[in-house]
Amino acid sequence: MPDVVTALSPAPRARVQAMKEYYPPLGSRDALRLDFNENTLDCSPKVREVLANVAAGALTRYPEREPMEALAAARLGLAADQVVLTNGVDEAIHVLFETFLEAGDELLLPVPTYAMYEVYASATEASAVAVQAADDLRLPFERLIAEITPRTKIIAIANPNSPSGTVATRAQLLELARRAPQAVLFVDEAYFHFHGETVIDLVGALPNLVVARTFSKAYGLAGLRIGVLAGPVELMRWMRRVLSPYSVNSLALVCLPAVFEDEAYLDWYVNEVIAARTEFEAALDAAGVRRWPSRGNFVLLEIGARHAEFVRLMRAAGVLVRDRSSDPGCDGRVRITIGTREQMKQAAVALNQALAALRGQKEMR
Repeated sequence: MPDVVTALSPAPRARVQAMKEYYPPLGSRDALRLDFNENTLDCSPKVREVLANVAAGALTRYPEREPMEALAAARLGLAADQVVLTNGVDEAIHVLFETFLEAGDELLLPVPTYAMYEVYASATEASAVAVQAADDLRLPFERLIAEITPRTKIIAIANPNSPSGTVATRAQLLELARRAPQAVLFVDEAYFHFHGETVIDLVGALPNLVVARTFSKAYGLAGLRIGVLAGPVELMRWMRRVLSPYSVNSLALVCLPAVFEDEAYLDWYVNEVIAARTEFEAALDAAGVRRWPSRGNFVLLEIGARHAEFVRLMRAAGVLVRDRSSDPGCDGRVRITIGTREQMKQAAVALNQALAALRGQKEMR
């Protein structure tokens, strides 16, 4: 029988075709990495020792996450059945949304915030209800409360928030959970270490609270992709059905005991970043650059119409920064990750040179 040529081809679901796309501007990053809020230095020396001694045979076996989930739970003061490990917080978000969002439901989302919340929501049959923050970029608390309806099934709050660095108070989070008992209050604490305040102690006490943590920021394990999702046992039971049993790789799991053991390194790095944040914010103030007070390992600043040129000039000086102008309400704004004090001195020099170049170009016109 002759081959039949047809114009037809497999088509994805309509929701996939309508999904928002996320394009991380990675590419060449052989410079000072102040663009993705990573640990800008290194992971713990104890983690490096573990990785150097991993036997090749260990990679031939499927990973077992349960022992490390018990360890993570103990570190967080929770029961093992209240915690799952995930392939970064991205998988945690995906699993949460796939578990609880369906047609007719709504995700309540203050914006600007982490873009992947809306991306993953757009893959479901639910709708995302964006609540725009004012120019101060603080949590639009009253407007969020006003948008809660019986259709609200998840309220996603990054705390601290990115790209703004602003925070929700404990009282605000408790009130959101109280006002929407039919919804999951999802609190993403990716930048917890640089803020120091948490609601993870309320997991289980609040029947609709789910909290995420990551090892990609302060711990310096972004390349190993590991996160934590914690919530009431009843909710975690459903999310385990959606979660892939082998999504967390063996190398990430074998490193966790060393990660938790080396508290000295974590404390040093976090304190270094906080000190660098204070110094860099002072440098921005001295340069006359508008900024938003941040409790994360980054700061958002106002550059204006020349934001793309500013990013280019910083790259030319060996410093990578992130243009956030496409975020809702962030036109002309650039986010800069905070590294060590020495790194941020280099960034401050590059910033002042870039600003001088922009001002010089303006005067020439």
